[in-house]
Amino acid sequence: MSAVLPSPVAAPAAPKPMSPNQRAWARFKRNRVGTWSLWAFIVVLVLATFAELFSNDRPLVARYDGQIYFPLLKNPPETTFGGDFETPTDWSDPLIAGQFAKPGNWALFTLNRYGARTSNPFEAVASPAPPSGLHWLGTDSLGQDMVARLLYGFRVSIWFAFALTLVGTAMGIAAGALQGYFGGRVDLVLQRLMEIWGAVPELYLLIIFASIFEPSLLLLLVLLSLWGWMGLSDYVRAEFLRNRSLEFVKAARALGLSSGQIIWRHVLPNSMTPVITFLPFRMSGAIVALTSLDFLGLGVPATVPSLGDLLRQGKNNLDAWWIIFPTFVVLVLTMLALTFIGDALRDAFDTRKS
Repeated sequence: MSAVLPSPVAAPAAPKPMSPNQRAWARFKRNRVGTWSLWAFIVVLVLATFAELFSNDRPLVARYDGQIYFPLLKNPPETTFGGDFETPTDWSDPLIAGQFAKPGNWALFTLNRYGARTSNPFEAVASPAPPSGLHWLGTDSLGQDMVARLLYGFRVSIWFAFALTLVGTAMGIAAGALQGYFGGRVDLVLQRLMEIWGAVPELYLLIIFASIFEPSLLLLLVLLSLWGWMGLSDYVRAEFLRNRSLEFVKAARALGLSSGQIIWRHVLPNSMTPVITFLPFRMSGAIVALTSLDFLGLGVPATVPSLGDLLRQGKNNLDAWWIIFPTFVVLVLTMLALTFIGDALRDAFDTRKS
């Protein structure tokens, strides 16, 4: 009688090897606070970017006398709806509201029925008005809705910070790459020029230019970019100095690659860790810079919604706590979210962590 042999058990399949980017993303997700901060920041950024769809004084779509209008895209004159003037329709006007209260006419408004610069002259409450059913967070000293001002001001601050971070990062990478890769006299001359340029008083130049030119986001972007690259260039320079002496760079030189090809294909990709890690912190600095300049009156024009302008209004109206308190909370939460994201990025690109 023959013995029954047990069937061989298949060995478990070896895990698929992960690429460096996949390992970095896995380390990033291990930081729960940083991951939740990233998703929360993305959600708020999307809401602010498309703020017109959530907070606007014009309806998304309206029906009047059997015709469909899209005032969000093109606001018709008020004569279209029975008014007396050819000016764009003021949707807070009781006459217009009465026209759309008739049977067959309707208007679909956004969740918050106020834009960034909406000031309703038909309201009987003096400005700044405290929170109410009409204005969830009250109004500022100009009678403008605080929810709309915060939403639109956050959008301006974030996208300005993105632009300033992008320009400053590109300039810092270029300067640091030239210094670190070529070294010698190139490094020495650029380092002395950076020391001279860093000694120029930035705030004085901002005050001078603000008095000569009309304030604008583009002017601020140019002026702040002139100094915003210097801090990052030191880290890029150090990475290039370290990587240019490694074996793969020497092999690339032996193969006859040009300096530009070696920098772009080999040295730069291996020197991006400090650049990526510092991006959230550079954005935080850009937001603080714009808010501070707006608070001092050296930033964006009065027609542009700004968190710094709300802080200045809160300082001038200390009894209206609903102006400065929500603005302060928005700034603090934004800074915390960017800090947590930066910490998670630092852990993600730390190769010592498995």
